[in-house]
This record gives sequence, C-alpha cells and structure tokens, in this order.
Amino acid sequence: MTKAVLIGPPGSGKTTLGRLLAQRLGVAFRDTDTDVESVAGKPVSDIFIEDGEARFRELEHEAVRVALGEHDGVLSLGGGAILHEGTQALLEGHHVVYLEVGLADAVQRVGLGSARPLLVLNPRSQLKKLMDERRPVYERLAVLTVVTDKRDPEELVEEIVKGLPA
Repeated sequence: MTKAVLIGPPGSGKTTLGRLLAQRLGVAFRDTDTDVESVAGKPVSDIFIEDGEARFRELEHEAVRVALGEHDGVLSLGGGAILHEGTQALLEGHHVVYLEVGLADAVQRVGLGSARPLLVLNPRSQLKKLMDERRPVYERLAVLTVVTDKRDPEELVEEIVKGLPA
C-alpha cells in the first residue's frame, strides 16, 4: 500500500515535498501527471488542448487507479485528480495528505506566466477559483492536512512523517 498520497492545488508543493518525503522514508516517488504524459505520449498541456479536459481526467483517473494498485511509496496526484468521483472512492483507506497553500504562496510558486492549462487566461483569478472549488474535496479526503505557506520543506516533511501511521 502507498505510504502517502499527496493532494493539493497547483503550487502546494506536491512534487517537491513528495520527492523529499520519499527520500526520507526510503521509498520511491511517483507523480500521476508524469504517468499520464507517458501513456498519452505528450505533455499535460497538450492533452488539454488537443483532447480536452474530459479525456485528461479519464487518463488521470486510470493513472491513479494503476498507481494505487502497484506503487508502495509516495504518490503525488495532479491538483484536479480529486474531481473524479471514482478517484475519490479509490483514495478511501489511503493515507491522504492535503498540502494546503494560500493564494499568495501558490501564485509565487506557480508563476503567473504558467503553462498550466487551467491557468491560461487570468492565472491569479483562475487559481483562486480552482482553490476555492476544490478545498472542500481536499479537506474531506485528507487524513492529514499540512499548511505549506512560508515553511521550510524539511520542516513540512517532518510534520508529514509524524502524521503517518506507524
């Protein structure tokens, strides 16, 4: 079973903290966005543009299903993976860690010139909207919530490790 599944909006630190956490625990790190890109043979942004968000969400759900079934390390999900009801069901019983981030920190980390597909038109406004819409789902799925704003990654990893089951 996966040691920890990291969820949160863009800029919350899922990849950075996921890699550090995996290293600390001595396990592998896996990112479902990378899995989707590998299956599709193109970047996430191209999948959105060429195939649409619905197709991306299907690929993403399948990537989460496969990863939860075969990966026993730290798993990072794309920010919107939790929107799929099937994915929500798959996460039940897993140690899901919600990386909560404020808008200012998320904007700084993501950058306003972002190539992220859902943040194209008005990045700051779109990011706020995504964060507001998804927050209740993140909170409901999480076994542990960690606030990442203005905190050192090592300190955050320590907090996550303390919150993991023995």
